Amino acid sequence: MNTQVLSKKDGEGHFSWYHALTGKERRTFWSCKAGYGLDAMDTQFLSFVIPTLIATWGLSKGDAGLIGTVTLLTSAVGGWLAGILSDRIGRVKALKITILWFAFFTVLCGLAQNYTQLLWARGLMGFGMGGEWTAGAILMGEVIRAKDRGKAVGMVQSGWALGWGVSALLYALMFSLLPPEWAWRALFLLGLLPALFVIFIRRFIDEPEVFMALQKKTAQAEDQASFWQIFSPRMISVTLRAVLLTTGAQGGYYAITTWLPTYLKTERHLTVLGTGGYLAMVIAGSYVGYIISAFLTDYLGRKKNFILFGFGSMCVALAYTRLPVTDGVMLFLGFPLGFCVSGVFSGMGAFLTELFPTAIRGSGQGFSYNMGRAVGALFPLLIGMSSQTMALGASIGVFAGVAYGVMILAALTLPETAGKQLES
Repeated sequence: MNTQVLSKKDGEGHFSWYHALTGKERRTFWSCKAGYGLDAMDTQFLSFVIPTLIATWGLSKGDAGLIGTVTLLTSAVGGWLAGILSDRIGRVKALKITILWFAFFTVLCGLAQNYTQLLWARGLMGFGMGGEWTAGAILMGEVIRAKDRGKAVGMVQSGWALGWGVSALLYALMFSLLPPEWAWRALFLLGLLPALFVIFIRRFIDEPEVFMALQKKTAQAEDQASFWQIFSPRMISVTLRAVLLTTGAQGGYYAITTWLPTYLKTERHLTVLGTGGYLAMVIAGSYVGYIISAFLTDYLGRKKNFILFGFGSMCVALAYTRLPVTDGVMLFLGFPLGFCVSGVFSGMGAFLTELFPTAIRGSGQGFSYNMGRAVGALFPLLIGMSSQTMALGASIGVFAGVAYGVMILAALTLPETAGKQLES
C-alpha cells in the first residue's frame, strides 16, 4: 500500500482532509459535486416520466427504450469530445459548456410536441451529460493534492446519488401538483437550474495550476499535444487497459440495473419494486457506497478498491438471481445493490486522472471512460438477446459476472497510482 495514504497522524477525524483544503479547492469541490448532482437530476427525469409518455403519446416500450439507448451513445461521444476540448481550452471552460449544453436540451425535452422531437432533444442532451462527467473529474483530480485525491473525487461523484434522490422528490412533487400531461413537461423544464449554476462557476472557479503551468510551457514551445498521443507506443497499453476497466464497470452496472427489475417482476412476481421504499433503499445504498469507496480508494489503493467492489457487485448479482427472494428480502437487498454497483465508480475519476499525463489527460480520460460506456451499453441488448434461449436470471448473472471479471483483471494489470503527484 502506498506510504502516502492518509493516516491518523495526518489529522484528526475522517474529514481532516477537507478542513485542510484552501478556499479555492473547496469552491471547486462543491461546484463539481453540485454539477454531478444536477447532471444526475436531469438524466434521471426520463426514467420517471416514461410511463406517462407511454400513456400520453401511445409509445411502445421499444420506442421508450430507444430514447435511453440513444442518450447513452451520445453521452459516450460527448464525454470523449469534452475530454479533447478540456485539453484544448481548459477544464473549467469545458465544464461550463457541457453544463449549459445539457441544461438547454433538457428544457427542449419539456417543450417537445411529439416522439421524434423528444428523441432528438434527449439525444443531443446526452452530449452534455457525458461531457460534464469528464470535465468535472479532470478538474477535481488536478486541484486536490495527491494523498486526498481519491476521497475528494469519490465524494464529488457521490453527488450523482443526491441528484437521483432530488429527481425522485421533484417527480413526486410535480405529479402531485399538476395533471400528468403537464407534470412531465414541468419536470424537464426544471432542467434550466444547471444553467444558473454556471454563473457561480464563472465567478469563483479557476483552472488548475498544473494545467496552467502546462499551457505556459506549450505556448513557449508552440507545441500542442494531439489526441492521438493516447495511442502512442508509450500510452496505448494503458489506454486499452483503462477501456477494459471502464467497460467492465459500466457493462456490469447496466446489466444489473437495466434487467433486474424486469426479472424480479416477471419471473419472481415481486411487488416491492413499484414502491418508493425500494427506490429509496437503492439511492441510500448508492450514496453510502460512493462515500465508503471514496475513503477506501485512498486507504487501500485504487486497485484493491476496484477488486473489492467488483467482487461485491458479483455477489449482489448472484444473490438476486439465485437466492429465494421475497418482497421483504428484496427491499433489504436494495441497499447492497446500490452500495456495490455505485461504489465501483467512486475511485474511477481519480484513477483515470493519474493514469494519463497532463497534456493528454482530458483526451485519455474522456476516451477510456466513454468508450467503456459505449461498449457497456451493449450489455443490456446482449442480455435481452440471450434470454431468448436461456433464463433471464441466468443471463443477467453470466453477463454481470463476465463484466466485473473483466474489470478486476484490468485493475490487476494496471499500475497502482494512489499518492501520485501530477506533473505539468
